[in-house]
Amino acid sequence: MELDPALLSAYLSHYFGAPVEVLELASLGGAAPPPPDARPPSGPLKILGYGEPVLIRYRLHGEERRAVLHTMAANQFGHERRADRAANMILSYDCFNDLPRHVRALDVGVLDPRGPLRSIGQGEVFLLTDYAEGQIYAEDLKRMVATGSASADDLERARALALYLSAIHQVRRDEPALYRRHLRDVFGSGEGIAGLIDSYPPGYALAPAAWLEHVETRLVAWRARLKAHPERLAQIHGDFHPFNVLFGEGTTFTLLDRSRGPWGEPADDVSAMAINYLFFSLQRSGALAAPFEELWTIFWQTYLAHTGDELLLRVVQPFLIWRALVIASPLWYNVADNVRRSLFRFIERLLETPVFDPGEVQAYLM
Repeated sequence: MELDPALLSAYLSHYFGAPVEVLELASLGGAAPPPPDARPPSGPLKILGYGEPVLIRYRLHGEERRAVLHTMAANQFGHERRADRAANMILSYDCFNDLPRHVRALDVGVLDPRGPLRSIGQGEVFLLTDYAEGQIYAEDLKRMVATGSASADDLERARALALYLSAIHQVRRDEPALYRRHLRDVFGSGEGIAGLIDSYPPGYALAPAAWLEHVETRLVAWRARLKAHPERLAQIHGDFHPFNVLFGEGTTFTLLDRSRGPWGEPADDVSAMAINYLFFSLQRSGALAAPFEELWTIFWQTYLAHTGDELLLRVVQPFLIWRALVIASPLWYNVADNVRRSLFRFIERLLETPVFDPGEVQAYLM
């Protein structure tokens, strides 16, 4: 679909209650955004397609500003129907502004194929957010894979992320039905464990159908155990991984894409970040080794020291398994088979591990 700058200007003018001039539209799907002082292009201002965030440079009251327009493409992870995609965007709009350090949501509306952007009937739902400066945290981890070393800033960033989670997870809510809903989403939704298992290619040699069925069956028992702990319901991000964290200078960061709901199990956030220290280390060393072992240790020790949440180690297993299924998937990541095999062994061990020990990762990989 074509995004018409004139219609976008009309929409933004209505939203802000003052004339808005759109200066440039650019895909954020891979290319770096243009600098704020870049000159507007001479050709038509338009962009095609759903599912790619679009950077909008615009002028309001003589001041140049930036925003991002998000859409979602249909996919097999619970986004097959327009209603699925609309729900995701509306949930994002409802959640973004309640979480400290998260990029701000401005509006949610519809891209109408017949013309104007308007706020729901026909068309795909979009989300408008502020633009956030910074570098994706995953770039730090990629650099450490290449260099084999971590700076003092790298260690402090791991600590800062754990401290942030320990702070937001202190906000609790007494609503057992909401905790159970979160667990259903994690275990049974298109973006959750069931959706990931369904997405593995038929006949995939490294994860045969019988083994995936075994994993899914064992996880049903884990869900039953977690349902006994509704008191753990807490404020969460819900997708706290390195591609959703933008670091500025030092330990200053902004978060993106809080789109799975504001309340849930703290283990969700902890596992989403921690598994990536293991994942990037496996790519470099085939094990949890320097420099990622230090990041892993700092992250876990900092979080546990500041929360005292020892029960976390009895409920984190299915969340680590969920994230391991993501990063081991041939649909999501292009990594060597030995990395995937290590992750599948990790999953197998955790299924039968009643108390997770962050210091015993090497044993879980054997």
